[in-house]
Amino acid sequence: MSDSGGYVYDADGIKLDVIKKLKEIERKRISEYANEVKSAKYSEGCSGIWTIPCDVALPCATQNELDGDAAKALVKNGCIAVAEGANMPSTPDAVKVYLDAKIAYGPGKAANAGGVSTSGLEMTQNSMRLSWTFEEVDEKLHRIMKNIYASATNAAAEYNTPGNLVNGANIAGFVKVAKAMIAQGL
Repeated sequence: MSDSGGYVYDADGIKLDVIKKLKEIERKRISEYANEVKSAKYSEGCSGIWTIPCDVALPCATQNELDGDAAKALVKNGCIAVAEGANMPSTPDAVKVYLDAKIAYGPGKAANAGGVSTSGLEMTQNSMRLSWTFEEVDEKLHRIMKNIYASATNAAAEYNTPGNLVNGANIAGFVKVAKAMIAQGL
């Protein structure tokens, strides 16, 4: 796991309870994890995190944090999936590496749509003076994200790039905007 200062690696597995305590409650830096968990190692800077063998990589912090060389290291080390949790953390070169290697790739555009959807749910709840439970909001967001995935998957297949969620998300987004414009009389 990383933050803007560096990253921790724990061969025994990251202890989520410690991360939550440090980041959500105490608001401390990720470096503190290595002080609390003796099997962990902390490294300054974040570029080296992508050289650690993993099954799934989750770049979620900074635009263009993962470049083509880092993507090649992930593929070489056996990564089978990359799911972005931020707006464009992978460079275009990195995306090409994922697609060429045929690893599962969830582009940040979909994750960003989830964030926008969460804001939309909040505005709807506020304007209707409702108070939804966590579980209700979570269920609504799950349904939205499943629809986003289905739209991207279907658009990719329809336009002859099956499985390419980058193309699918771009096409589905364009089609949605075009349909909205037509519905408004343009």
